[in-house]
Amino acid sequence: MKQHIADLINTALTTLIEDGTLPADIQPRIMVENTRDKSHGDFASNVALTLAKAAKSNPRALSQKICDNLPQSDILNRTEIAGPGFINFFVNSASTAQVVSQILEQGEQFGRQPANSNDKVQVEFVSANPTGPLHVGHGRGAAYGATVADLLQAAGFDVEREYYVNDAGRQMNILGTSVWLRYLEKCGEQITFPSNGYKGAYIHTIAAQLFENNGNKFQRPVADVFADIPADEPVGGDKDLHIDALIERAQSLLGDEGYGIVFDAGLNSIRDDICDDLGQFGVNYQNWFSERSLTSTGDVDRALQSLIDKGHIYESEEDGNLWFRSTDFGDDKDRVVKRANGQTTYFASDIAYHMNKFERGFDKVINIWGADHHGYITRVKAAIQALGYNPDNLIVKLVQFAILYRGQERVQMSTRSGSFVTLRELREEVGADACRFFYVTRKADQHMDFDLELAKSESKDNPVYYIQYAHARVCSVLRKLEEQSLAWDQEDGLSNLALLDTEHEKDLITKLSKYPEVLQNAAVNYEPHALANYLRELAGDYHTYYNSNKMIIEDTALRNARITLSVAARQILANGLALLGVTAPEQM
Repeated sequence: MKQHIADLINTALTTLIEDGTLPADIQPRIMVENTRDKSHGDFASNVALTLAKAAKSNPRALSQKICDNLPQSDILNRTEIAGPGFINFFVNSASTAQVVSQILEQGEQFGRQPANSNDKVQVEFVSANPTGPLHVGHGRGAAYGATVADLLQAAGFDVEREYYVNDAGRQMNILGTSVWLRYLEKCGEQITFPSNGYKGAYIHTIAAQLFENNGNKFQRPVADVFADIPADEPVGGDKDLHIDALIERAQSLLGDEGYGIVFDAGLNSIRDDICDDLGQFGVNYQNWFSERSLTSTGDVDRALQSLIDKGHIYESEEDGNLWFRSTDFGDDKDRVVKRANGQTTYFASDIAYHMNKFERGFDKVINIWGADHHGYITRVKAAIQALGYNPDNLIVKLVQFAILYRGQERVQMSTRSGSFVTLRELREEVGADACRFFYVTRKADQHMDFDLELAKSESKDNPVYYIQYAHARVCSVLRKLEEQSLAWDQEDGLSNLALLDTEHEKDLITKLSKYPEVLQNAAVNYEPHALANYLRELAGDYHTYYNSNKMIIEDTALRNARITLSVAARQILANGLALLGVTAPEQM
């Protein structure tokens, strides 16, 4: 509807350009918005206000000329000039009701745009270190990322979803060593477990499986394991020196092959668990990208060499490290990419990973990071620009971790200590639907407290229940109709939509007509909460309509019209819920 009105305005402006009212080189920006006050019509445009100066005209006078030159349209009842020069558009109810027919005809496709392979987008999200199960904080990034990807796909983009598996580096070595030490306990060794190791119950499970598969193959005497190892923190030492020394000892005693088997036992178990956990949450990926592959394929060396060739890397005489001149691209300081001992940094892997993304042909790369990664944005964009890519094609959306409360007590979470609430536990307690919906009800960068009791309640205060109940209500009407040996005639209902002339019916039809616009805006602005809010408003409009009007009445024409409108509302509720990863139950 908005586009149709914009096209009418554009035609009128073309006429005014041709008759000399407007300059020939003018480039009008036509904005058509929904009105907040129904007395001001259905839509409004400020186009005359934006062009008055160029036209050397009073805005209201220009508005009149635009209205006088609007082409004939079947959808408009009238136009009205308001205030300093706004043009209000009043749409006839018959045209508005056409949306009901379109919804029923297009079904699940209503509001979606045709796929366009020229808009290739990658959405990378969650990408939590595979050092433990996903916790409730990761759940918000998962829900947000999956919904953004689904919205973009619905808006016509060619979308690929990716999980970056951080399977290299110190944290993964701490995991591998933690698994090995628990394995030694399974072999009968008495171990003083390091304070900086991973202590969760899942480490015991992985170690038990490693023992079952390999017996005592990787057992080493505890005296050899701890000989000359620096003291741990509880006995006055340094916990980092202690765990790093244990990592080196594990690698030395087990050798490359043995350590690799132990390392992969931890990595594969946790990665597979994460994959299963996200799948149960309705989150699936086209690609799981290994950080280690960046080294094995030579991407890290190739990315650094490219930056060297372009003059963006220098060697420090002071420390012997290689530094990226990120300050040349707006960063607050330069960044180390390779240490004097030849080891590349995490940042070097990040550079190579983003180079790899753009080499795969994505037009736009969307990274969804935790809010604690804010400081990484500038340096990564700097590297992209230094490599010769447009940094504007990297979009970074930050997600605040959700904070879980049990009553008044905040639950502390730490993957290292093993004391945390997993995403799986949350799903089992409140259900995947409530989790997926609650996580996207606020802007991603806003703080969020997850109210367990509200998520489980069956009341209108629980938004997901309220929306699902509206869908189930329509299904209930159809069941009751059948129980009374009555049939719903869709064609008769469509032909009698003009009978729906109450304010509640008009409001509901208007709300349905806005769905495509809401979907598109939610997609391009990366704002799933806009769709969630729309669905709650739509559910409210339907509940109000249902409570004010009987559905199953003797008047066949009116009955069919009301049920037709109800089924259209049901379709939009189902479509929107599906994009949010939430089911649309038929009974509640």
